[in-house]
Amino acid sequence: MISVEQALEALLALVEPLESENVHLRDAAQRVLARDVAASRTQPPFAASSMDGYAVRRAEVEPDAMFKVIGEAAAGHRFDGSVGAGQAVRIFTGAPVPEGADFVVIQEDTTRRGDLITLGHKIGDKDNIRPAGGDFEKGQRVDAPLRLRPSDIALLAAMNIAQVPVTRKPRVAILATGDELAQPGEQPGPDQIIASNSYGLAAMIEGIGAEVRLLPIARDTESSLKQAFTLAQGADLIVTIGGASVGDHDLVAPVAAEMGLEQSFYKVAMRPGKPLMAGRLGKAAMIGLPGNPVSAMVCGQVFVAPVLRKMLGLNENQPTAQHAPLACALPANGPRAHYMRARFVDDALCPDERQDSSLLTVLATADALLVRPVSDPARKAGDIVEYLPL
Repeated sequence: MISVEQALEALLALVEPLESENVHLRDAAQRVLARDVAASRTQPPFAASSMDGYAVRRAEVEPDAMFKVIGEAAAGHRFDGSVGAGQAVRIFTGAPVPEGADFVVIQEDTTRRGDLITLGHKIGDKDNIRPAGGDFEKGQRVDAPLRLRPSDIALLAAMNIAQVPVTRKPRVAILATGDELAQPGEQPGPDQIIASNSYGLAAMIEGIGAEVRLLPIARDTESSLKQAFTLAQGADLIVTIGGASVGDHDLVAPVAAEMGLEQSFYKVAMRPGKPLMAGRLGKAAMIGLPGNPVSAMVCGQVFVAPVLRKMLGLNENQPTAQHAPLACALPANGPRAHYMRARFVDDALCPDERQDSSLLTVLATADALLVRPVSDPARKAGDIVEYLPL
């Protein structure tokens, strides 16, 4: 067996960042920006009023000062003339500030009679003008790689970037194996269970930013597995579930080897998830996950997610570990890293008493995976421990 760290290093060595493609801004949300992009314009492109009021000369602003209104400026419609001494332009929020004006008196601080306004006595020093380029200048860059959030999309739109270079979505084929499996919605036989792993992993993988193909369940025969691997052609990553151990009915490894798998490793010193294997099958990387539902999902978090992040060109491949106090005492850990399903109780991390790798109800109610390193000593309540958020 190899350590979790060694397994992750070997897995990341199997893949490289994928090529980029241009997509319309409308389709760029949650995609990964592949190259730096630069603003094609300045924002705002002109000095603009931040309030409704009157544009005047700052030097003339004083209590009871009077001005003649000579025109109007609205958003999208500038006043073409110039503001001279004793003159004012009615202006609305977002409108370009007229030439000659450098102060906007808000309308609440004025009294208007016909074309004349009189200033009040409580005018502050704020000019109520947004300077040209106050948000960003032409040529200002948005740096890649970056997963594009809604706020990033808004910024790119303001920068007038309609086509966005993003990393191509990894194509992932998920292959569940086993005679014991039936699809959700089917009537399972008396000795069957419902295939849950593939659906949970598909949701996880799509959430990271990949495209998923759920292949038909492969039965425990060489011919069925070979046909399934053939259906996976064209994928960047093949994820198999189950059949990766060494029992009489565990055929994934020998069938994959027969089809050309270059195996990188087999078995990892962790729980849940010991029977994990990986390698390259043709042009695709391959990860063989254990069949127990919790084992498959935990390995998806610890191994599959970092691989996909590297393929997407993100710098942070490793899941970001966080720290929290422990809610209860724990005995010493053994020779395998333990990823315990845990919940937060009063800001402390409380591992569930049931850590069986088949219990999806425990995983579904967990907030985190509490990480116990190999040979971690006994812990007492209040000790700071490491965890991965779920």
